[in-house]
Amino acid sequence: MGFFSDSLSRVQPSATIAVTDKARALRAEGRDVIGLGAGEPDFDTPENIKEAGTDAIRRGETKYTAVNGIDELKQAICAKLKRDNGLDYTPAQCFVAPGGKPVIYDAMMATLNVGDEVIIPAPYWVSYPDIVNLAGGTPVAVETRAEDGFKLQAADLEAAITDKTKWFIFNSPSNPTGAAYSATELKALTDVLLRHKHVWVLTDDMYEHLTYDNFVFATPAQVEPELYERTLTMNGVSKAYAMTGWRIGYCAGPVDLIKAMTKIQSQSTSNPTSISQWAAVEALNGPQDFIAANNAMFKRRRDMVVEMLNSAEGIDCITPEGAFYVYPSCAACIGKTTTDGTLIDTDESFATALLEAEGVAVVHGAAFGLSPFFRISYATSDEQLQEACKRIQSFCSSLR
Repeated sequence: MGFFSDSLSRVQPSATIAVTDKARALRAEGRDVIGLGAGEPDFDTPENIKEAGTDAIRRGETKYTAVNGIDELKQAICAKLKRDNGLDYTPAQCFVAPGGKPVIYDAMMATLNVGDEVIIPAPYWVSYPDIVNLAGGTPVAVETRAEDGFKLQAADLEAAITDKTKWFIFNSPSNPTGAAYSATELKALTDVLLRHKHVWVLTDDMYEHLTYDNFVFATPAQVEPELYERTLTMNGVSKAYAMTGWRIGYCAGPVDLIKAMTKIQSQSTSNPTSISQWAAVEALNGPQDFIAANNAMFKRRRDMVVEMLNSAEGIDCITPEGAFYVYPSCAACIGKTTTDGTLIDTDESFATALLEAEGVAVVHGAAFGLSPFFRISYATSDEQLQEACKRIQSFCSSLR
């Protein structure tokens, strides 16, 4: 018998973290590397939020809190969900975790049994299927198409549902594609879910505030109130508030599910950091005007990156509605060789050769469940992005 658990063999290390680590290691060796793998804003946490964290330390808010978060933060979550999404929740229906990932982990661990299926549109955030696997469930990837803007179609969702389906994990705006579903597009999916009363919805709204071109955000329980009792609406402060390192995710849903998730969290991480929770109260309750200013910068970067990538030989990139990622196709580069004779036969070999030749780190599409594509995060400076895109153009034109 081996020393390590069977659970370990069911999961892969995070590909996005692996790419970021590789870029960091190459930089340490003195290589000039531009990392476009990390999904975090390059903006600093706003001053008022940092002050709230500092004040919490000075006030002595440094003890254990309730396992699933302080009341003040749960009240701020309720106010946010009402203000932004028109959803009514009570603090008893709210749950705070040390990041968005533990919210998903706790929900899956609390509900999945062996044989339970979880539908996940592909391309997906790398952690969804691995968390499902870890909890003993079976991830069912349903591929989307670039011509549909990487948005799941109702007929494909319908075809994937079986009597074993327990959850549908939904993410809009999407990591890795930036695809965002309008209320009308979402309604087509919720109509399918209404017909299958055994399927629950976990909606990951982490990129809610990062949308462009007057896009109006919508979330499933808001579009279809009849799904309210079987929807877990998840969000966090990481992306919109530039608080990735503070590690606060939250969700709201049925009380029984919240209690079950709290039980899991009580025996794993226990409470999220007290100081971060107080900073998150300020993030949700405080001024929101900086979000629009940050979005204007993100939009400018998105437009520049899409334009420059589409000027690269063999790259095809659609314009996403939200988040801070693009998901270009490198299909026309597959089958070509690099100047040193390396064959580009997959999106992974494309990403590896690009890193070695030009020092640009991207994440290959296979990691997100859909090839031949790659993900670029444009949450970095204009200068870095411009230089990276020039290097990608140079790399693509050198392929034979």
